[in-house]
Amino acid sequence: MTGDLEKRRDDEVEPAPVGGSAELGELIGRLTADEDMDRETRGRLLGRLARLLGQNARRAGAAGIARGRWLGDLLVEVAPHIPIRDRETLSAHHRGLTGEALADSLVRVASNATTGVGAAGGALAAVQFTAPPLLLTAPAQLAAETLVVAAIEVKLIAELHEVYGIRVEGPGAVRGRAFVTSWAKQRGINPLEAGTLGSALGSAAKAALRKRMLRVFGRSMTTMGPLLTGAAAGAALNRSATKALASTIRADLRATAGVPPPLPGEHRGLPSGD
Repeated sequence: MTGDLEKRRDDEVEPAPVGGSAELGELIGRLTADEDMDRETRGRLLGRLARLLGQNARRAGAAGIARGRWLGDLLVEVAPHIPIRDRETLSAHHRGLTGEALADSLVRVASNATTGVGAAGGALAAVQFTAPPLLLTAPAQLAAETLVVAAIEVKLIAELHEVYGIRVEGPGAVRGRAFVTSWAKQRGINPLEAGTLGSALGSAAKAALRKRMLRVFGRSMTTMGPLLTGAAAGAALNRSATKALASTIRADLRATAGVPPPLPGEHRGLPSGD
């Protein structure tokens, strides 16, 4: 009974806007848009994001953070700022690839990006362990890593929909919520299903989002290991998780688009779907 009341309060109370949301959106946009970002730049932007989140964490309260609600609200807020390319632009950016080959390339780039976040976060943590007072920034750093990894994976999911010809239309905020829900539930979007592009997240979607954000947050905690062991562990876990998520989403999108899976070693073009 208590758990039900707690869930109801979480669902009914409108989340407070995040301070500095314009800067937050700009940082997420940069961290998800640059496919060739070097570790130093990524680490600097992560540090800036961590400081921004640290200023806002106390507004969320310990309970909201512990249940994943704050992180989930952040992801929903920044989702419209995540740059999503259409299929033609994606093909142009990936040497003219199409179909399964283009999807493979997107997964490879996203996996490299989440790997880079884990490595950069671990390197930053290694520096902080040499200065004990800076350990106080660790929770904000973990939140920053979690948010960026989630945003990169949301971007991957959105662009995989483009590759498989499943166009999700609507205002930026509505599309953002749809792709965040897809990420949280690890399911592709079927625009023909009723309620797919609703104006707000339902209770089930909110619960799935909180659970997923906490899972990624737990993954990010490995980057706090001593010296650079955390960097290696965080990088490896992020790469593996991003690839597994992509595999699940691609199977779902093939089913929705009516595209049979390719044979081992085979890459086929996909129907336009436009």
